Amino acid sequence: MQFMVIERFRNQDGKAIYRRLRELGRMMPDGITFVSSWISADLGRCFQIMACDDVTLLQRWVTSWSDLIDFEIVPVAPGKDTAAALDDLL
Repeated sequence: MQFMVIERFRNQDGKAIYRRLRELGRMMPDGITFVSSWISADLGRCFQIMACDDVTLLQRWVTSWSDLIDFEIVPVAPGKDTAAALDDLL
């Protein structure tokens, strides 16, 4: 399953995030796959796609960063898959 992870950097302190990332890496438990990420122009937010089959792994990962980041995690599906799933209903 894929998730859109929206990270809001506390105090818009992107430097603290990148400092920890450089020192410790993403600190993701085995079983989570990082797909891609985008950073807002003001360095205040990050939008990531992550994949995993066990949401508790994401919960564990969030605790590693919760002192610096507020998280919103949304399960997502590709639009083409949603269109195919709804095709018989349209």
